[in-house]
Amino acid sequence: MHDIKTIRDNPAAFDQGLSLRGLPAQSAALLKIDSEKRDHIQKLQDAQARRNALSKEIGEVMRAGDKAKAEALKAEVAGLKDFIASGEEAERLLTQKINDALAVVPNLPMEGVPKGKDEHDNKELHTWGEKPRFNFEPRQHFDIGEWLGLMDFETAAKLSGARFVILKGQLAKLERALGLFMVDLHTEHHGYTEIYAPYMLRDEAMFGVAQLPKFKEDLFQTTSGHWLIPTAEASLTNLVRERMLEEKELPIRMTAYTPCFRAEAGAAGKDTRGMIRQHQFSKVELVSITTPEQAEAEHSRMLACAEEVLKRLKLAFRTIVLCTGDMGFGSRKTYDIEVWLPGQSAYREISSCSQLGDFQARRMDARFKPADGKGPRYVHTLNGSGLAVGRTMVAILENYQNDDGSVTIPEALRPYMGGAEKITRA
Repeated sequence: MHDIKTIRDNPAAFDQGLSLRGLPAQSAALLKIDSEKRDHIQKLQDAQARRNALSKEIGEVMRAGDKAKAEALKAEVAGLKDFIASGEEAERLLTQKINDALAVVPNLPMEGVPKGKDEHDNKELHTWGEKPRFNFEPRQHFDIGEWLGLMDFETAAKLSGARFVILKGQLAKLERALGLFMVDLHTEHHGYTEIYAPYMLRDEAMFGVAQLPKFKEDLFQTTSGHWLIPTAEASLTNLVRERMLEEKELPIRMTAYTPCFRAEAGAAGKDTRGMIRQHQFSKVELVSITTPEQAEAEHSRMLACAEEVLKRLKLAFRTIVLCTGDMGFGSRKTYDIEVWLPGQSAYREISSCSQLGDFQARRMDARFKPADGKGPRYVHTLNGSGLAVGRTMVAILENYQNDDGSVTIPEALRPYMGGAEKITRA
């Protein structure tokens, strides 16, 4: 969420930031509500000051014996009390009005983020690895999985509808192996602390990470009112909500391997076959809580940690920086990692690593005490996939497929697969 004072101080810069996202100016509308609230608060303060002055004057008039004037002053005080009582409720409503308006405004891009309208304007930073060559026509993951007899979309559809899958045998084990491999890598080599946290969150927690109200249609809600997490970022980042941290505690680095749930409300017609876009999937998430000064270096570090997963699995990928028109709602800067999928003959996103500044921290009231003793500051938050487990499985099936239909297991995963070297037809 944005600081209205910052908008008030430099509305032109705020509107310029929105224009980079392809959005119209909004400072005038926001400042109109802000002005209305501030004018109302001033009237309340004037009324309170007048009430205090009259209360003192009433005592003096009573001591002077002027009962008529005292009664008149008491009547005015009673009127002021009624105004103040109703005015406090009006102030609350105006505060809610400005907060609601700010809550749906996206974060502003950092300086240096490429300008552009959509994914066509993203910039490639680098590539890694060699794309595999085959002496046969490479197949897509769903054809491989179904031929193996270990991937079942038909039965999943009978149970739950579209965008679900049943994995069996060695593919079920591969899914689990990938999650364990990623968590072990991030905890044992990258310094992240593994966290087990709730998969269902309350409204205020989802608001804190900017999932609500913007992405309500993309979320699943239970009959108890809880929201199923779309990513472990929602749980992990909220661990610092309403907290005052010490600067020496930062950065905090956390990771979690969890199921994720997304309604994919805006994905009609996209990736309707296979495991690329599912309502239920697993992901290993990375979250960092930093000072503002640490954030940029931490962003690069997080990206390298995510890339290392693909390097150890020997999967070719490219890394891009998203342009201003393609960034997520809460992001100031985002790196996407795209893995090569031979079956599609295309790079597909497997991780997004985003820097959000204090956008979430303001919504969560997450702050820290600087070591220099100055006043509290908001923390900065970062998150990234390290990686999406299902999409990593897709990449392994397509990159490690053999002409006899079997799939070679990457060496890094074999200890997690009981030493097996191949996945063969059931």
